[in-house]
Amino acid sequence: MVLPAPGGGTRTHVLAERSPVHDLTAGAPVTRTAYAAAHVVADPLTDPQALDWDATLAFRRHLWALGLGVADAMDTAQRGGGLDWAAARELIARSGAEARAAGGALVCGAMTDQLDPGRRWTLHDLADAYVEQAGWIREAGGTPVIMASRQLAATARDADDYREVYGAVLRQVGGPVLLHWLGEAFDPAMRAYWGDADLGRAAETVLGIVAEHADRITGIKISLLDAAREVALRRRLPPGVSMLTGDDFHYPELIRGDEHGHSGALLGVFDAIAAPARAALARLDAGDEAGYTALLEPTVPLARHLFAAPTSAYKTGVVFLAWLNGHQDHFHLVGGAQTFRSVPHLSTLFALADRAGALADPPLAVRRMRAFLAVAGFES
Repeated sequence: MVLPAPGGGTRTHVLAERSPVHDLTAGAPVTRTAYAAAHVVADPLTDPQALDWDATLAFRRHLWALGLGVADAMDTAQRGGGLDWAAARELIARSGAEARAAGGALVCGAMTDQLDPGRRWTLHDLADAYVEQAGWIREAGGTPVIMASRQLAATARDADDYREVYGAVLRQVGGPVLLHWLGEAFDPAMRAYWGDADLGRAAETVLGIVAEHADRITGIKISLLDAAREVALRRRLPPGVSMLTGDDFHYPELIRGDEHGHSGALLGVFDAIAAPARAALARLDAGDEAGYTALLEPTVPLARHLFAAPTSAYKTGVVFLAWLNGHQDHFHLVGGAQTFRSVPHLSTLFALADRAGALADPPLAVRRMRAFLAVAGFES
């Protein structure tokens, strides 16, 4: 198949001569906790902020059917990048109902984005906003993920302010909850989160908060794209608090682990590679590390391309792959974010997904890729 090449010109991609990876194993992985951060689908025929609920919820049912948990209303769902609190609240309620029906695991992001971003807010206001959202998540049947807050990043003066807000939230919300450390690669507003641009000192603040509230925190998701730092943090977590990797570059080795332990997964890339990831985790459950590696390592070039700078645009590629794989009938994101990646970028994504075994139905993917290129003015 002829595809546009980065930098101009064309290149030929020969489809892989193997079947795509599928895994229909019932139930969740046994030896690892695994959540896919799920995307949302915009309704192309109404308001650009409106969701296509049928396609959005059907994809969550697909993830649960594979045995993966769903992480909802988080970055992959364009939270803070088009999905506002009103839409997130409805998404959480609908996903909660679907999770109960499917018997699936569900965690959801709690933020402070119901507050006007144009105003200055007190630390007390920010804690109350977190508590309100966490309560809504708990009522819907999910576990709250206390996410990084842009308003808190703009308000907090030092590490003590973060300790004050997180302490107030954790004392009121109770357990279980997850924490989330989002790095500036995903959102530049997260620079110096936890009160310090030095990641080593920031880590000490995080570890102190976790240690003080370990009876309520079941895990922490780290999205720093820094495998060594994640491992160092993982080894210092209190008993009963797990590490969930959010590192979409180094996830195979972090999930595999070492003699001191391993990370679980709460990953945006698992949305794009759900079937190969579930198949790999099944190999790991069986003690077959070589089989795990053989299935998951080929997905890394795809992941690195998906999350290439600007990293925040990765949702475009995730939703494009969902469309290629037949999970939705169109390629539209909230706020028109389907335009955030170039045609050559998405063409490379198609080729890498094929090599990774992440195209569920290659003939369908080829037809859709050709239709996409034709609309873009490229004859393949």
